[in-house]
Amino acid sequence: MRKDIPEEKSVSTTFIGLGAMGYPMAGHLQTAGYPTTVYNRSCAKASHWHKTHQGNTAPTPADAALNADIAFVCVGNDDDVREVTLGAQGVLKTLRPGSILVDHTTASADLARELQAACKEKQVGFLDAPVSGGQAGAESGQLTIMVGGELSTFQSAQPVMSVYGKSVRLMGPCGAGQLTKMANQICIAGILQGLSEALHFSDCAGLDTANVVEAISQGAAQSWQMDNRSKTMIQGEFDFGFAVDWMRKDLGLVLDAGNRAGASLPLTALIDQFYGDVQNLGGGRWDTSSLIERLRKLSR
Repeated sequence: MRKDIPEEKSVSTTFIGLGAMGYPMAGHLQTAGYPTTVYNRSCAKASHWHKTHQGNTAPTPADAALNADIAFVCVGNDDDVREVTLGAQGVLKTLRPGSILVDHTTASADLARELQAACKEKQVGFLDAPVSGGQAGAESGQLTIMVGGELSTFQSAQPVMSVYGKSVRLMGPCGAGQLTKMANQICIAGILQGLSEALHFSDCAGLDTANVVEAISQGAAQSWQMDNRSKTMIQGEFDFGFAVDWMRKDLGLVLDAGNRAGASLPLTALIDQFYGDVQNLGGGRWDTSSLIERLRKLSR
């Protein structure tokens, strides 16, 4: 934070991107007493946020960042991040020396390093800080935030991120946050495929699938996905959580990084293909638990 800021709560923030995650995250900042200016490509969404939270809106990312001590970004992919940070109207056009840019987007580690270099030229601190916990975690302020960057920059931004993060952990130098999020997505994909197969097997075997879940959730098979998604998976409801289209984007990043690192990721590569099958079923906007629908289609 800038040395001329006398009190933590006088820190001024901007939030770029008011999607399912960014909208509530920006709201937590404003509610916690951090004056927040938002930008969103859809003016209607920004206007609605303003009416709900009484923060400010701006017509461009650069305008939003004019007086910001910390600028947060949470958009769709690498290209979106570049546009709102490095573009002609990006936040780096106006962020002042001593301020901080925090990217909450799940993006590539290469982009994180690119942004760090651009920020260094402007004397701006940078953190790559992807999040996990989904829309529910963003709304409840219970996100897990995995951070890459310099310790001093992290120590300045961590108290502010804590208003919507239950766990905010520095994972290493720039790029480490994104790589940690990739490990997170590997785990989630594998768990959801296993859960999908278990539920599908139980149904095909003539068991009371809900009863099976009640039994096995008390043992070693228990997981967050089982606790929060098994019921809707059984019911064939997939309008929750993180969309398949976004998971495929993330798994593409995982497989690319794994290839560069020499990591063998056969299960992840297979599940990525399975998610492609779900997209072909018209399920690109279904949540990631919809892997079970692919199994159901195959058995019909």
